[in-house]
Amino acid sequence: MPKAKGKIRRQKFGYNVNRKRLNRNARRKAAPRTECSHIRHVWDHAKSVRKVKAMEVDVPERPKELVRKPYVLNELEAEASLPEKKGNTLSRDLIDYVGYMVENHGEDYKAMAWNEKNYYQDTPKQIWNKIILRFYQV
Repeated sequence: MPKAKGKIRRQKFGYNVNRKRLNRNARRKAAPRTECSHIRHVWDHAKSVRKVKAMEVDVPERPKELVRKPYVLNELEAEASLPEKKGNTLSRDLIDYVGYMVENHGEDYKAMAWNEKNYYQDTPKQIWNKIILRFYQV
């Protein structure tokens, strides 16, 4: 019984394949991605992953032959001592919008919903949530 026509064919060189991109993506997938920027910058590609990763985790079972890099530890400690940034900052437009609504309507959310400045046609509940975000932000 004959084989299907498309099954057997000669391997041809793919001229339209970007080999530089393929190799770069393969290297990127093979190398582990470390979240810590300090360790990422001092990563030694000549060492094994186990030796480099041992610098990242501070455990008592760490092998004795590993040497810590003091400047990396100092940078990590300095970064850890900084105050934490607030993640959810509001846009200037939203702050102005909420301030305008509270100034003109007080706590009448239905009147705020009918206001002509309510461009996005927010419901009273959506306006209430924005006001809570603006004034009672933790």
